[in-house]
Amino acid sequence: MSAYILRRLLLVIPTLFGVMLINFALVQFVPGGPVEQVLAQLEGEGDVLAGFTGNDDPIDAGQESEYAGSRGLPQEYIDELEREFGLDKPPFERFVLMMGNYLRLDFGESYFRDISVVDLVLEKMPVSISLGLWSVLLIYLVSIPLGIKKAVKDGTPFDTWTSGAIIIGYAIPGFLFAVLLIVLFAGGSYWQIFPLRGLTSDNWEDMGALAKVGDYFWHITLPVIASSISGFATLTLLTKNSFLDEINKQYVITAKAKGLSERKVLYGHVFRNAMLIVISGFPALFIGIFFGASLIIETLFSLDGLGRLGFEAALERDYPVIFGTLFAFGLVGLVVGIVSDLMYVLVDPRIDFERRG
Repeated sequence: MSAYILRRLLLVIPTLFGVMLINFALVQFVPGGPVEQVLAQLEGEGDVLAGFTGNDDPIDAGQESEYAGSRGLPQEYIDELEREFGLDKPPFERFVLMMGNYLRLDFGESYFRDISVVDLVLEKMPVSISLGLWSVLLIYLVSIPLGIKKAVKDGTPFDTWTSGAIIIGYAIPGFLFAVLLIVLFAGGSYWQIFPLRGLTSDNWEDMGALAKVGDYFWHITLPVIASSISGFATLTLLTKNSFLDEINKQYVITAKAKGLSERKVLYGHVFRNAMLIVISGFPALFIGIFFGASLIIETLFSLDGLGRLGFEAALERDYPVIFGTLFAFGLVGLVVGIVSDLMYVLVDPRIDFERRG
């Protein structure tokens, strides 16, 4: 097992390098950059995209510049901006320097915020951890027992109507369900039961310990439900099908013939084998909610997390934030994949990855 883990850890390096290289190359072809962002703001255009809308006024040959917003600004100032952002070097040299810094865990500073990338990510991390952790926990706590119950009652009315309910939930977009929750329960048009903004109340610092816990869960309830709604169907049906496949095997029939109760058969014999395929989906579910599915939810509920940070960094062409977070999140995703394999062995010690042909 140790040799397998070592191989997987060694594969992290070229995989992460490839991810960074592809994304770095793609960014070189995207119009607009940090320099153009600064120039657009100085010229009063407000956004770099305004520089690509075209202009009928002729430009003298001596005034031409690669930056659309540079008209009227001295070239020396533009050159200084390029040096400040490190864009005066060739792309290959910039990529090598960037990866060298990342290997030393030096992610640099944001172009447009006076703060290091690490501090910026740590500042936004609590929101994303809250959404990701509680959403995944809620999905697993509901889907696994429901999937087992559906497998036991396969073909009954209970199985039919629960399947319909979770499929409807899967079909509803998360942002639309979030809007519905706001309208119904956050003072939109009906009840003012839950707050609409932030993770804590304004007077959170003055509360006692239990009051702080209650206030936190009061604020996080609606965002977590909105983030989780589409995750129930996949895991529930996966659990059901996995248990159905095991229930029909000979060892289960033999266990029942020996007089074991249904509960002992399910949780003493079937559970370990059936849960293997469920555990394999954990990394994708966790990473998807933690990093990918929170932008709209964060925006609707006024939460300042990693989803909004990545979106704003992409709009501003804040390259240190874009590539720093991509490197860190890519590394986390690859490590979580290895942890998933270790969980296989933890659930069923009979599994030995070293024996794979």
